[in-house]
Amino acid sequence: MVWRIVSFLLCQLAGGLIGGFVVSQAAWLTGALAGVIVGGLCWFLIDLSRGVQFLEWLRMGDASTLALKTGLWGEVSDRVRRLMRAREKMTLESENRLQDFLAALQASPNGVVLLDSQGRIEWFNQIAASHFGLDAQRDLLQHFGNLVRDPGFVNYFASHDFLSELLMSGRQSTPSHPVKLSVHLHPYGQGRLLLLSRDVTALEQAEAMRRDFVANVSHEIRTPLTVLAGFVETLQTLPLADQQRERYLALMSQQADRMQTLVSDLLTLSRLEGSPLPGVLEWTSMPTLMRQLERDGHALASVLNPATELAHQLVFDAAPNAEISGAANELFSAMSNLMSNAIRYTPPGGKIHVRARILPDGSAELSVLDTGPGIAAEHIPRLTERFYRVDRSRSRDTGGTGLGLAIVKHVLQRHGAELSIESTLGKGSVFTITLPASRVRQLG
Repeated sequence: MVWRIVSFLLCQLAGGLIGGFVVSQAAWLTGALAGVIVGGLCWFLIDLSRGVQFLEWLRMGDASTLALKTGLWGEVSDRVRRLMRAREKMTLESENRLQDFLAALQASPNGVVLLDSQGRIEWFNQIAASHFGLDAQRDLLQHFGNLVRDPGFVNYFASHDFLSELLMSGRQSTPSHPVKLSVHLHPYGQGRLLLLSRDVTALEQAEAMRRDFVANVSHEIRTPLTVLAGFVETLQTLPLADQQRERYLALMSQQADRMQTLVSDLLTLSRLEGSPLPGVLEWTSMPTLMRQLERDGHALASVLNPATELAHQLVFDAAPNAEISGAANELFSAMSNLMSNAIRYTPPGGKIHVRARILPDGSAELSVLDTGPGIAAEHIPRLTERFYRVDRSRSRDTGGTGLGLAIVKHVLQRHGAELSIESTLGKGSVFTITLPASRVRQLG
């Protein structure tokens, strides 16, 4: 401010001196006064020009284009430039924080949708786009309820009661592959809503499997218990001949064995699910495994069909001279289940072929082929489910518990192996276990 006053006075002084020199001595005072006025006017015009430059600079908003280094306008422009740079820095920091926040929401394993007070979409992450079939270029500022078109969500949104979550079908849900979403709205800000979605399909399936498992176990145990209770009551209340008594006791023993087998299979599944994964330092000889399977296979076939003319034709190929890494008892249990299923379900006189070989890539393949009735294609994907049976009555007649293939599946998962099933109705089935090359070593 001092320099502004001094510069104004200097301009007037310079104008007065120049005005006094350019006129005659008699009119010196008048010339000096005119020069003072002209000097002040020049200062004003220069100051006005600097002010106009400053105003244009403010309009442009570019802090790097104005260089008014001195005077009042220079100081004002310098202070404004500092304020603008501080504001730009704060804006940039806020933008970076916002981008970090949105990146965190984008990385969320749950779907996130930001809705305004009218329920229109302001932002959503990729998971939400997948859950609801949203498109960023098409659906922003669209009403979420109009895009989802789920009556349950419409009622949920209209009720304004967001204490509980809503269970609804996902956009990709089909009758064969249902997708269940848990949707929860959370109010925030000035009437805005945060929508969180979570894929609970696996949880719903696990809960359904748990219910089915409890129901199946209860049913499987109740049937033999009912038979046992009936026979016990008969033995206690009725006088029976020795032949009848022996027959009833044999049937009771059969039902007791069935329950014992069921409990044993349940304990096996529990142990497989709860025990550590098998190591890679324990090796099982493939020829030894095949010899053990051959002994058990002939023993089971003779028990099921004592008559020679009804005996199964069992064929066991010579195993390659190799070893398999993993738990020997689990690997034998898996192969034994496949072999016993083939023997039980193949009609008398049928053929069961068990083979083992090393594939060109170093992996091992163990297969069980039978000439049984075969399995319809729609049943094959569900065969490894617990208690799933193609024919329940026939499974009970053969002594099956419905857990054998579930045990096989768990054993193979623990060894990084795969089970493939090929079957044709009326022509038999092929169950193949493929062990990775990392668990196989050839001995020459």
